[in-house]
Amino acid sequence: MPMLLKGSCRCGAVRFEVMSHTPVPYQRCYCSICRKQQGGGGYAINLAADSATLKVEGEDDLGLYRAAIHDDEHPHCEISTGERRFCRECGSALWLYDPTWPELVHPFSSAIDSELPKALETVHLMLKYKASWVEPDIRRGDATFDLYPEESIAGWHRKRGLWME
Repeated sequence: MPMLLKGSCRCGAVRFEVMSHTPVPYQRCYCSICRKQQGGGGYAINLAADSATLKVEGEDDLGLYRAAIHDDEHPHCEISTGERRFCRECGSALWLYDPTWPELVHPFSSAIDSELPKALETVHLMLKYKASWVEPDIRRGDATFDLYPEESIAGWHRKRGLWME
């Protein structure tokens, strides 16, 4: 059975819940968008959940941010399709929704109040964009990627027997 994730912002103006088959917080994203919007340790941890199950209290206090993407390989700036939601009262980052994958919503683990399972191994991604001061804590068994891994969040959970039916 999927796990019910309950989350909130720091001030309590926004609360949400969503069902997740993939609740293990194992991915650390070092891209400048995640890092600057919600990753004080130099990275952010994003989960995946079923967007159809998202229930929100305090929608009037939700803000929307769509990041400008700057890339060394593309000289022009493009606006991300990802919709990053945050509390307009306290600034807490809450989740990312991208209409490219309408069945998914990605709550930020930092906003989850429910007890989450511990990750026994970690995937470090977007290391190409990490801040110069960040020294990733890469342990034995961890995987590292300059950009994205080929394995999806669902695939990672299934391969390790952590998918919650």
